[in-house]
Amino acid sequence: MTSLPHDRYCDEIAHQVGLLRALVTSGADLSVTVPTCPDWSLEQLLRHTGGALRWVELMVRTRAQEEIPEEKVPGADGPEGEGDPVALDNWLAETGEMVVATLREAGPDAKVWGWAGVFNAGFWARRMTHEITIHRADATLAAGLPYEVAPDIAADAIDEWLEIVEWAQRTLPDDPARELRRPGGSIHLHATDNTPDVDAEWFIDLAEDVIAWRRGHEKATVALRGPLTAVLLGFYRRLPLDSPELEVLGERELLEFWLERATFG
Repeated sequence: MTSLPHDRYCDEIAHQVGLLRALVTSGADLSVTVPTCPDWSLEQLLRHTGGALRWVELMVRTRAQEEIPEEKVPGADGPEGEGDPVALDNWLAETGEMVVATLREAGPDAKVWGWAGVFNAGFWARRMTHEITIHRADATLAAGLPYEVAPDIAADAIDEWLEIVEWAQRTLPDDPARELRRPGGSIHLHATDNTPDVDAEWFIDLAEDVIAWRRGHEKATVALRGPLTAVLLGFYRRLPLDSPELEVLGERELLEFWLERATFG
């Protein structure tokens, strides 16, 4: 499936960092537990997200051909001390500027260590776009604020998630995704809002050892319907299936079966 242009990802990373910074400076309680990542406080989530961006920045800037241990990334833990929104905001600002500048300079084809069978900077631009997009949802939900994301980014995040599941099924023998086989079973994702420039429907066939999927409207064993942002968050397990924004039609158990096993391992 064709991904978005490299510059679109770079622009979105900068945009998402700006939105995270706005959350920090809004007076949000940095000590609140993140419901969708209950092992973290909001501040820990933000430090994790910024640290991941700095890790990628170092790998792309140095054109690393093997994984760099996270403990070797300067500044990845965030500012000293906790509970200081000014320091955290400044660190996020610097982080965003660094990673976006490095990704733009590298371009999508620069050779860099990666996973999922893709070894270039373009992989990391896309991966970090969706990493920060989903973690901003975690942060926004923790702060009790509304969340929206651009339709092209939301749709591409679903595409990437399906590609990761495919990769895990092909290459990771112990990953729970290997269990995602149900002869005769299929899933349909259907965005109900008006997205004229985005084909925001998917069909996922679980009949074989590796999923087959495509964009489009097709009848399936179970369908998940709702606005595109809600479908994205439901599919990433950020919204429960019984949320008022979502509707499940057909065999709900099959969708739950998918959500339990489609993970990052």
